[in-house]
Amino acid sequence: MAVGESTPGPGRPSGQGRASAPVRTAFLLVPGLALLAGLNAALLLVGVWAPVAGDAGAHLPARHGMLMVLGFLGTLIALERAVALRSAWGYAAPACLGAGGLVLAAGLPAALGAVLLADGAALLLALYVALYRRRGDTSVAVESLGALSALVAALLWLRLDVPALVAWLVAFIVTTIAAERVDLARLALPSGGENVVLALSVALVVAAGVGLLAPDPGARAFGAVLIALVAWLARYDVARRTIRSSGLPRFSAAAMLLGYFWLGLAGAVWLLGGRADDQASYDVAVHATFLGFAMSMVLAHAPVILPAIARRPLPYHRAMWVPLAVLHAGLAVRVAGDLAARPTPWQVGSVGTVLALLMLPPVLVTLAARSRRTAPERRTAPERRTRPQPDPEGAAR
Repeated sequence: MAVGESTPGPGRPSGQGRASAPVRTAFLLVPGLALLAGLNAALLLVGVWAPVAGDAGAHLPARHGMLMVLGFLGTLIALERAVALRSAWGYAAPACLGAGGLVLAAGLPAALGAVLLADGAALLLALYVALYRRRGDTSVAVESLGALSALVAALLWLRLDVPALVAWLVAFIVTTIAAERVDLARLALPSGGENVVLALSVALVVAAGVGLLAPDPGARAFGAVLIALVAWLARYDVARRTIRSSGLPRFSAAAMLLGYFWLGLAGAVWLLGGRADDQASYDVAVHATFLGFAMSMVLAHAPVILPAIARRPLPYHRAMWVPLAVLHAGLAVRVAGDLAARPTPWQVGSVGTVLALLMLPPVLVTLAARSRRTAPERRTAPERRTRPQPDPEGAAR
């Protein structure tokens, strides 16, 4: 999800192969629908009221994980990478992933959705190959491992349930975000630091593969690599310094550090418990990863990533803290309910995390619209044409 590639470079025409801003914005609606379907499925899974229930929503619970990870997050990641590639064919990746999410949400055959998701992941991998040929960056190689993991997960879903392949979904998200942290130059990297991330990412994918043949040792190895990766990232991430600043840098740093905490917790669950056979361990590990880590990172980078896609500024506002606080508070209550085997806190916390994710799109859309209305009053015409989107951690470079 790195945005550095979206800036035109020497010999790269700024408009060549680039979709218009309205088209890119329309693309955002597709993962939004997958998100809504996934959140509806979450409510059904925890046994509370959901907007779509009964026969109309009976297909959603079994598709919850794929909707949220590949249908929602996967489509967003592929869309940002397509914008970075600046070639029309790159948009086939988010189109296929988004179509797969819509198929799953609509209740069409799961096999069709899995094939579309696999096609999208394969196209995302090809997209990364094209970017690697252009840049040759190690971070792009790490992202390629993530796309490969997504492809394996989609193919395995044709035969296996999500709990059996969840490590591949985790590997997709974790390697993509790890590469992003490196690619955005937010890490005070030591010499050879990118190679450390690449080695740990390879180890993570290998551990996911071992888990298919030897579930318990594979899960423990997977957890150990996760802990090593999150410890290394947190050690060198500039968020440790920008948390003491103010405004957007502090908000982004808080979201990232909280994300690292939850990912470390997930790694500890797998390392100490092995294969998560009981519902509580599985619930803690999976949602600490995808809610506590992945969604927190989405919040941290939304002010940079969304403007890169929609070509519309997204200024910082204190309202951004609300979904972040509700997300982590809800997840903490959910985990406490899991550990105490108390269904009521588990349900309350689960509903809290759903509400946090439902808050996010309206908050971001409102801030973007507010910026568009007030921009002419704040800046002169030349500034409006040339001023870049503020970097949430630029002051710390």
